[in-house]
Amino acid sequence: MAYIYWNPDGIIVDLGFYALRWYSLLFASGFLFSYIILNKKFKAETVSENMLDKLTVYVVIAAVIGARLGHCLFYDFNYYSQNLVEIFLPIRLKLQIEFIGFQGLASHGGIIAILIAIILYSRKYQVNVFWILDKIALVGPLAGCLIRLGNLINSEIIGKSTSVPWAFIFKRVDNLPRHPSQLYEAMVYFIIFILLNFIAQKTNKKSGFIFGLFLVLLFLTRFMVEFLKEDQAAFESGLLFNMGQLLSIPFITLGLILIYIKGENLHQEIKLEQATLK
Repeated sequence: MAYIYWNPDGIIVDLGFYALRWYSLLFASGFLFSYIILNKKFKAETVSENMLDKLTVYVVIAAVIGARLGHCLFYDFNYYSQNLVEIFLPIRLKLQIEFIGFQGLASHGGIIAILIAIILYSRKYQVNVFWILDKIALVGPLAGCLIRLGNLINSEIIGKSTSVPWAFIFKRVDNLPRHPSQLYEAMVYFIIFILLNFIAQKTNKKSGFIFGLFLVLLFLTRFMVEFLKEDQAAFESGLLFNMGQLLSIPFITLGLILIYIKGENLHQEIKLEQATLK
């Protein structure tokens, strides 16, 4: 089979004292593109750009801290509970101090922290929390898409072995053909990004509906793709569902609740359209 041999250099440029990596660039690009898109949406609704700037600070700090804590608590608690300093500093403390960067970020932890940050932001600046969540939902899938592309370049979060013709052989890992699970997620996240923005433009609904739809689509995708991934931690091998799936279930549930509660306007709009057609 003509499998895809995958072994890109994850470093864009190495200055000796600092190496710029593709993952870092893609991670940062997610915030940059999100800011550009939201800036247009804020202007369209005559909301001050200053409000977006403040929101961006809240979200960026929360995303980084939450994703880091999520990885340490959900996937490698035994190690980091004994090495607390390494949670917050990009070093490894062995016989000597070794700079390693922050190795390990968990998207579930990042989203939990972002939700908390948005709630705090909405209370401080007296903004409807669901209005903000809807706006974040419109750009979140795009950021997720870019992050998964970064994982692909790093040959991390790999899929299970397979014989499908589009399988990747991650040379840094082994010589087995595997599902490019990172690419699966990236592609679906981009489709969700397009779909949510289309729905937001074409329908009139209560604030919170788009966010609920975002939760269901994004985390249902995550739940399903996890079946094709290798476990991220050894303890997951004995679980019916892995950690990524278990953490996705509450988000899917919350999304379904929001769709039911906040979709009232959408239901009325559909009934009105059906009555007009008759």
